[in-house]
Amino acid sequence: MVKIGNIELGEFPLLLAPMEDVSDPPFRAVCKMNGADLMYTEFISSEGLIRHAKKSVQKLDIYDYERPIGIQFFGGEIDTMVHCVEIIEAANPDLIDINFGCPVKGVACRGAGAGILKDVPKMVTMTSQIVKKSKLPVTVKTRLGWDDKSINIIEVAERLQDIGIAALSIHGRTREQMYKGSANWEKIAEVKNNSRMRIPIFLNGDVTSAEKVKLIRDNYGVDGVMIGRAAIGNPWFFNDVKHFLKTGEHLPLPGIEERIEVSRTHLYKSIQWKEGRLGILEMRKHYSNYFKGLPNVSAFRDRLVRLETADEIEAVFAEMEETYQTVEVA
Repeated sequence: MVKIGNIELGEFPLLLAPMEDVSDPPFRAVCKMNGADLMYTEFISSEGLIRHAKKSVQKLDIYDYERPIGIQFFGGEIDTMVHCVEIIEAANPDLIDINFGCPVKGVACRGAGAGILKDVPKMVTMTSQIVKKSKLPVTVKTRLGWDDKSINIIEVAERLQDIGIAALSIHGRTREQMYKGSANWEKIAEVKNNSRMRIPIFLNGDVTSAEKVKLIRDNYGVDGVMIGRAAIGNPWFFNDVKHFLKTGEHLPLPGIEERIEVSRTHLYKSIQWKEGRLGILEMRKHYSNYFKGLPNVSAFRDRLVRLETADEIEAVFAEMEETYQTVEVA
């Protein structure tokens, strides 16, 4: 049984990665319905929280049906990050996660996200103060290092564990790689198989199929995997992976009824969260992913991204269901 603090996650948990402009409450809802064991919010700027910026504060929204869930935040100033602990705890998550992995220039080059990998002592000091301040388990997500010449993840993992983090998720690339090339799973396995390590280690990066998850589970010794882009437009991925790990077989691909039902759930959760029209607009970016593989679907998609009301969207859903009722999804 994998545990983070007192949170029980099962034997080989599947985590939904924090993804900017993706991992909002509506998206998390459909992933939870389809087997995600632990989820994280989009990463939240500590500076935004201190300033009470609307976008940052709204990202603190979590719902009981999402549990267990962690709120992830980032920043380059130790005092600001520590001050945000109280703000985050007031939202009542199950854990707090520190982002030491975001490679985006606007974050990393300001000493936050993966930028702090260039200053491990600062990383350790910041994490230590957050752990001391927090009443909740504190976890970290990071990368292998800043570049190929400074891969220091074994040292980082040991030092973060020693000051009290409850789990560590590792993306198997350096900051310099961004999202290019292949993730180095072997280096993550070295962290997990280090005799000093006692906390759960989760592998992230290129976790794109059930077969890969089985390979990771059987050969790399990690405690679970963190799934990101593979879940976009495919929240069924989590249940398919679990079924494959048990049986060696895939679940049937979701048909048009399942795709529409998930799209409908996502839509109404989005309308509820964003209070109306903005929720409809937010949903537009998801239709192409949900209906990928359907023949000649572009005409329906083009209509969906122009509609302004839920009733209009429902009418297109009904038309799609009739059109694709007997069509196999590629």
